[in-house]
Amino acid sequence: MDVPLILTQFLDRAVALYGEKKAIICEERAFTYNELNARVNRLSTGLRKLGVKKGDRVAYLAPNTVEMLEGFYGIFQLGAVMVPLNIRLKPDDYLFILNHSESKVLFVDQDLYHLIAPIKEKLATVEKIIVHYHDGQSGETGYDEWLGCHSSEKFDREPLDEQDVCSLLYTSGTTGNPKGVMLTHRNNYLHALSSMHHLQVCDEDVLVHVLPMFHVNGWGSPFYYTANGATQVCLRKATPETIYEAIENHGVTIMHMAPTVLNSLLQYYEKNYPEFKQDIRVVIAGSAPPPAFVTRVEKELGWEFIQVYGMTESSPLSLVSTIRSHLKELPLRDQYRLKAKAGVQMIGTQVKVVNDLGVEVAHNGQEIGEVVVRGNGVMKGYWKNDEATMETIRNGWLHTGDMANVDEYGNIEIVDRKKDVIISGGENISSIEVEGVLYEHPSILEAAVIAIPHEKWGETPHAYVVLRDGEEVTEQDLIQFSRERLAHFKAITGVTFVQELPKTASGKIQKVQLRNDYWESIGKSGKFVN
Repeated sequence: MDVPLILTQFLDRAVALYGEKKAIICEERAFTYNELNARVNRLSTGLRKLGVKKGDRVAYLAPNTVEMLEGFYGIFQLGAVMVPLNIRLKPDDYLFILNHSESKVLFVDQDLYHLIAPIKEKLATVEKIIVHYHDGQSGETGYDEWLGCHSSEKFDREPLDEQDVCSLLYTSGTTGNPKGVMLTHRNNYLHALSSMHHLQVCDEDVLVHVLPMFHVNGWGSPFYYTANGATQVCLRKATPETIYEAIENHGVTIMHMAPTVLNSLLQYYEKNYPEFKQDIRVVIAGSAPPPAFVTRVEKELGWEFIQVYGMTESSPLSLVSTIRSHLKELPLRDQYRLKAKAGVQMIGTQVKVVNDLGVEVAHNGQEIGEVVVRGNGVMKGYWKNDEATMETIRNGWLHTGDMANVDEYGNIEIVDRKKDVIISGGENISSIEVEGVLYEHPSILEAAVIAIPHEKWGETPHAYVVLRDGEEVTEQDLIQFSRERLAHFKAITGVTFVQELPKTASGKIQKVQLRNDYWESIGKSGKFVN
């Protein structure tokens, strides 16, 4: 008899084989896998009493906590759908996502409740708000008291199919409102099996959750580390100090993070020189790092550097940069160069780089094409957006919009983004969304936003602006204007005032020329915005 690939099996395995092992550490609290399972059962029972049924959406606005992690399994037992919310958005963003997803229940951390309060009365489908770490001031239901009212006995689960949607993840695209990516149990299950192999996950691992769990389910980490009975450390606030403290106090062996966070750890190391006895692996995705960055991590910190590549629509990981055995004879400098690339396809997925005719580019490191992906991780589609789904998945291949080349060894290197998405601190920013805000300013006639390099964030939005006749406004005025209307990571960090914007014959702004103009203005010296 076939066993469907359902994510609840991962916690079941951990309970059966590692029940009394320390599973989750969250600040001063620690839970075994048996205790985590009891909390999950209480959560499922409580949600059922609130009327949550199979297919209903349950949203979470929370940092990395045990409450967030147990939410995945508590929701899955009901056959409901997890909707993790990016904690760095604005109230209006949450209003759109919660209403568009038709979420029924919202769990929110007390520190983030102020982002929900302004829109609470406009929520069309949310019937109940429950607050983690409740201070009693909001008038909402406190999580701990609510959870304690429900049974921890084995939960009578809803029957599930592996093709059922388990999570709905909203991602910033290049046009307007975010799109809800539907990932199934099968998507996440097979992605977990592949990831745990390529990242060499085992029961001796201790993971510190640096990457936010709202971020594509923390790259699926709550699934495959749980399945392996690894110990997981949750950080409500991931700073260099708290990360290094966790490494020292809990014997952390592996971390997932954006390049900007790793850069902050390097800067911390330069001043404090912490030393650790255990082997440590650090898994990075985002803007491709220079080989010198990889060298510093492996030589100075003594950590193994693993670059991965993926996108929300593919569960997410598709490529990994670990050095294959037959290439370990290459000079170390060349190996670091390979590690800085996106890498080669992971098991269970097919990845190609194709030109506009759909033909694979030559493996010469020169010819550029679009990265396309096919495999078990590819999403079911966009929630309530068939048009965008068909545009993204064509002939069975997910079109990523990322441009790349392929070297002689088959390693893929991302070189540009086809749709002008800006990746800042690991977050996707729509240049069109930022431009839309700038156009609200009464002094602006035209605006175009491009990505420019930033020492801390990797990339940051920079605006080219044409002012209306007779108008005067400063760069700082426009930066502040955008910060007041956008999540701060989306706000512009600089402005270039121009008389006109370069356009095609049809009137489309030529951002390629703007990028070229930018690089000419600063020279090829590799300067960064600070």
